[in-house]
Amino acid sequence: MRNQIAERGRRGLVAAGRGLVLFGLSLQAVLLTVLLTVAVGTVLFPGVFLVPATVMAIRKLADHSRRLADTWSGVEIPVPYRPRPPIAAGAKGWWQRWAWLLTDPATWRDLLWLLLAPIVGASVAVLPAAVLAFGLFGLAQPIVWRPIVDAGGNNWYAMIHVTGPVTAWSAAALGAAIVLLGLAIGPRSLLTHARFTRWLLAPTALALRVRRLTETRTDALESQAAELRRIERDLHDGAQARLVAMGMTLSAAEQLLDHDLQTARALVGEARTASTKALNELRDLVRGIHPPVLADRGLPDAVRAVALDSSQKVAVSAELPGRLAPAVESAAYFAISEVLANAAKHSGAERVSIDIRHRDGMLRVTVADNGRGGAEIGRGTGLRGIQRRLAAFDGTLTLNSPPGGPTTVTMELPCELSSPKTTLSCATD
Repeated sequence: MRNQIAERGRRGLVAAGRGLVLFGLSLQAVLLTVLLTVAVGTVLFPGVFLVPATVMAIRKLADHSRRLADTWSGVEIPVPYRPRPPIAAGAKGWWQRWAWLLTDPATWRDLLWLLLAPIVGASVAVLPAAVLAFGLFGLAQPIVWRPIVDAGGNNWYAMIHVTGPVTAWSAAALGAAIVLLGLAIGPRSLLTHARFTRWLLAPTALALRVRRLTETRTDALESQAAELRRIERDLHDGAQARLVAMGMTLSAAEQLLDHDLQTARALVGEARTASTKALNELRDLVRGIHPPVLADRGLPDAVRAVALDSSQKVAVSAELPGRLAPAVESAAYFAISEVLANAAKHSGAERVSIDIRHRDGMLRVTVADNGRGGAEIGRGTGLRGIQRRLAAFDGTLTLNSPPGGPTTVTMELPCELSSPKTTLSCATD
């Protein structure tokens, strides 16, 4: 109990000190407001140079406030600014910089924060320190009351007129209560300030949505470009090379037909073998683009076909009362295939379970294995690529893989179903 009281007191003192730091930031905001006013008032010269520099200084101060809100109160505030476009040199570059800063809605939110932070923010942040200081003054009344009275002061503490030892100790008791109040409101005041900062400096829901769509569009374009390069490489190194070789073989056989029929027959046999291999490679390539079983029978049967080729024991259960959109179906299929391949390659698992369900407009796929665990997104396991593939459809990937296992990968994709389909449950060895 004593330790809890001491810890609360420490947190209150720390919060009061941090409030003074935030008050210092508010004073910086006042200085930047004055500087911006001067820069705008002299917009022709030197304001044309001062305004962009002042706006950038305001952004740095706002970013610092965002970081403090996250570090001190756990209130995360995303950075809302638009990326800096290419800016030319010289006078044209200055006008481009003006356009970039002044057309960004986040700039105007920063200016609103700059005006309100010294008023609202500073008053909330400095309140705990002010309450503590007032409480400490009350605690000191038994010591300071006589010098104040002897100096001719009319000594009041709150509603207590301190004129002697009795009233001084009464003021000290009230001061102790006020100190406790200051310690108690410190963390709450800091949290209130952080939420106030988020209200002004966080990007709007529309801005976050636009940023998300921009990122997922970029990821989708990069994934598509990588897929096209893979297809081109496979065609060039595989089927195309075999078809060229087959053409050369048939040409040689044609020249030998009149005087070496046996050799020509052998060359035709080689061409037939090469055509068979080229056909198989083309089929594999088509399956890599969009497997026929996926188009014909849907996601559960396509995943079951992948499970049959796995070296692990894979149990597949699915509950899809209809067909998914082809694009979503394809994304889910390749994501499941990649996760299954990762489990075979990295986890050392012997058993894998795949559960596919659709609830409330959301496709949810859970892949769990009994491997060694310790997997992380972005450490060469391919999970980052899966995450980017799903993000193009507003999908998410979450990973739970403690050291020692088990590993559970959960993928969610928003989608609707079309034609009815039965429930499937199967296991493969």
